[in-house]
Amino acid sequence: MQAAARCTQRSREGGDTVIAPHDLPKSVLQYVFWTRERVVLDDASVRNLYSEDEYVRAKRPRSVLCLPIVNQMKLIGALYLENNLTPHAFTSDRIAVLELLASQAAISLENANLYAGLQRSEAYLAQGQSISHTGSFGRSVFSGEVFWSEETYRVFEHDRSAKETLESVLQRIHPDDVDHVRRTIDRATRERTGYDIEYRLLRTDGSVKHLHVIVRALELSSGDLEFVGTVTDVTAAKQAEEKIRQSEMELRQILDFAPQQVAVLGPDNTRLYVNQAMLDYCGFTQEEWRSSNFGSFVHPEDRERFRNETRSKFLSGLPHETEMRSLGKDGTYRWFLYRWNPLRDEQGRLIRWYVAATDIEDRKQAEQRLQNENVALREEIDKASMFEEIVGTSRSLQTVLSLISKVAPTDSSVLVTGETGTGKELVARAIHKRSRRSSRPFVSVNCAAIPRDLIGSELFGHEKGAFTGAAQRRLGRFELAEGGTIFLDEIGELPAETQIALLRVLQEREFKRVGGAGTIRTNVRVIAATNRDLEAAIAAGRFRSDLYYRLNVFPIEMPSLRERREDIPLLVEYFIDRFARKAGKNFQTVNKKSLALLESYPWPGNIRELQNVIERSVVVCETENFSVDGRWLSQQPPAAEPNSGLGLFRKLPSQEKAIIEAALRESGGQVYGPGGAASKLGMPRSTLESKIRSLKINKNRFKATNYLENS
Repeated sequence: MQAAARCTQRSREGGDTVIAPHDLPKSVLQYVFWTRERVVLDDASVRNLYSEDEYVRAKRPRSVLCLPIVNQMKLIGALYLENNLTPHAFTSDRIAVLELLASQAAISLENANLYAGLQRSEAYLAQGQSISHTGSFGRSVFSGEVFWSEETYRVFEHDRSAKETLESVLQRIHPDDVDHVRRTIDRATRERTGYDIEYRLLRTDGSVKHLHVIVRALELSSGDLEFVGTVTDVTAAKQAEEKIRQSEMELRQILDFAPQQVAVLGPDNTRLYVNQAMLDYCGFTQEEWRSSNFGSFVHPEDRERFRNETRSKFLSGLPHETEMRSLGKDGTYRWFLYRWNPLRDEQGRLIRWYVAATDIEDRKQAEQRLQNENVALREEIDKASMFEEIVGTSRSLQTVLSLISKVAPTDSSVLVTGETGTGKELVARAIHKRSRRSSRPFVSVNCAAIPRDLIGSELFGHEKGAFTGAAQRRLGRFELAEGGTIFLDEIGELPAETQIALLRVLQEREFKRVGGAGTIRTNVRVIAATNRDLEAAIAAGRFRSDLYYRLNVFPIEMPSLRERREDIPLLVEYFIDRFARKAGKNFQTVNKKSLALLESYPWPGNIRELQNVIERSVVVCETENFSVDGRWLSQQPPAAEPNSGLGLFRKLPSQEKAIIEAALRESGGQVYGPGGAASKLGMPRSTLESKIRSLKINKNRFKATNYLENS
């Protein structure tokens, strides 16, 4: 009987079979793999369930037997037998014998697989130990037997032919480490525990090898104690660590010589290192610095600012810097510029903070000295040039400056009165600059310079088409000054309808554009100025009394230049310096005769006239001795009446007093109004009252009742 056998078995890795069922058509093997049941074809030539089996069709056997090879419910493979001579070749007795043989074959195949797997595992383990320079070993405490892997022999550089013992190993350990190793092994044996230790192995050439040994204790059921462990050659790692340590030591030595204070922090602000400069300044050791509270060394005035400036940047890992004062060991604070720079690894993770502190105390002191000098210089300038261009030290001007200082921080409306050219706009600007509105606009409007029919549009704006020529919407001065200050010069020239609109702004804080329907809220401080007698204008019906009282919340009267003659030399120097610099000239002295002439002149145009005279003189003067052509001051207006205001300014003080008293006598002591002395003399009420005070005239004795009683 000729027979052919076809056998498949599972792969060595325990995976799919070499011939997997899903790779076969409907076949005998496929059925056996799926069902783990035998297949017997007594006559394969007769059509059957497996007639489509390509292998059977190709071989054309007469009888077929296929048995599963199973061990402990695990399919190992299949035994395939065929007979090409006769049908019914596989009797029940033969099948029983073959099934027994298949069972034995299953055991043999499984053992072969296990042995092959064990050989592979040992090969992998040996190769892994060789690559990592890690050996394994075991030692029985009771018998003293020692078992080493191949790599362990190489690590210990021990002759494999010689019998390895614990003592043979201890004899080669570095003399400085052997006692420590003995004590560790004895304690582990006594306490029946493992250990983790590093020590040096002394080579025959005198060099050392660094070993890392990890041991675990195993207590056997027999009572024996065994130690199982690993030994790793860490010489390369130790050498690398030593190089790093040497590099760090050199770096620290360099940092210790640096004048800057340097610290190294961990990503969580853990203190790692500080150089000698910072230790010397604080008076700490490294350990004391690591445990100290950094906030306690920051000046109390700088702590909150330091936290606010650095918190978000520190948490986000951004480089940043700040200036603050740090406490030294001598108990004093010094200014330092602190810079924080992050260090990140290749993945972008923050691993270090480097902090450098530079002493800037000298710079800060220099800045403070400069600031103090600027303050002193400002104070010196303010003595002669207080409030920007308001120059002078006279008592009357100091009174004005005192009023400016008091009213500036408030939002009160201010009415500035005085003759033309006395500097009323300068007062308004000084009030604005010293107010809470100083960062907002200052808008100046000369009411006398704008046509009466356009003043409303100029102040409050207009809508498109509000009047002929209004091609588009236009914002007014009040809207441009929003949040700031508006200065209304020559307020006495406002027409009646504009006075009503201005009164609404002062009362209701709102206005309408010309041609507009909706109201606009406003937050503007109003400062007004005039050289007219507004009370006389009220009496004459040219100015609204309610608007006057709204504007005159805080009156300031600017004295004329005649009332502050002692300021003339200072003003002359001020204007000479200003215009000489513009003209590129340099004057060393001022002609005494010219200065005396300037001091004696009545200055009907006040400071503006003086400024024009000085500017003209700077242009024409060719020497370093500044002088003024006296003919410029002798020209007087031709229509000046002897007793008019302008004529009065050219009188001697005794003559001025007689003229004013005569006017008061005629008006019954009334200063302002249609029949008042100011109207008779042709001068503003404020100017006349200033004259009355300076000449010490008692105006009450000229009142009608007193005059009749005394006549």
